[in-house]
Amino acid sequence: LHLSQLSAGTPHPLSNYYQNRTVKMAEDGAPAEYKKYSEYELNVDPDQDDKATEIKLTSFSRPHMRAFHFSWSGFFIAFFIWFAIAPLLSEIRDDLDLTKGEVWTSSIVGVGGTIFMRFLLGPFCDKVGARVLFAVVLGAASIPTACTGLVNSATGLAILRLFIGIAGGTFVMCQYWASRMFTKEVVGTANALCGGWGNLGGGVTQLVMGSALFPLFKVIYDDDSEKAWRTVCVVPSIVAAIHAFCLYKFSDD
Repeated sequence: LHLSQLSAGTPHPLSNYYQNRTVKMAEDGAPAEYKKYSEYELNVDPDQDDKATEIKLTSFSRPHMRAFHFSWSGFFIAFFIWFAIAPLLSEIRDDLDLTKGEVWTSSIVGVGGTIFMRFLLGPFCDKVGARVLFAVVLGAASIPTACTGLVNSATGLAILRLFIGIAGGTFVMCQYWASRMFTKEVVGTANALCGGWGNLGGGVTQLVMGSALFPLFKVIYDDDSEKAWRTVCVVPSIVAAIHAFCLYKFSDD
């Protein structure tokens, strides 16, 4: 707009667009379109449901970049609780006198639970959106993670890992959320970043749990490895629960 137009009080073209669109909907007998935000920090495309046409990694603005960062970080934390037990399996096997086959069975069950959840969560995302489901699944998976120390048998380990495995279903919400926030011109990049950065959680968990937290807990318990693995998983559980609450409270569908 020319400066003289602004001083004369000429409305922004985007404001005219929304006004005309609302009027047209009213004329057609359709309900007025609800918008939580009247303006955005990122450039958006009104013809694509106000999806962002750009990605600003240093921005945490609502709703687009806030959803972006909670999407990848939520998936990252899901890996943190999903794989938290992996570096501890050799200790668990020895303390519970498990066979290698029983440990492998628990790993297969953990992945199997994730596959089932992903089939289930897709249609639910279409119904209620990604944010609520993300928070619910992440929070729910944190509970069995905290119960790792209660395992006393091969069956108990398999059941535990089955319920922890639901955390892997957050991949569906991670990708769905990003797809709903960015236009077709940049959504591929957004999905790649969210999925890729989230997957980093698998590798980071091996380092954090196996090389930092577990040795630290062994020191705390005077080199008692059994007490260490039975309590250390409380840490990722608490982190996941806090993240689930923040994700639900401070982001938008």
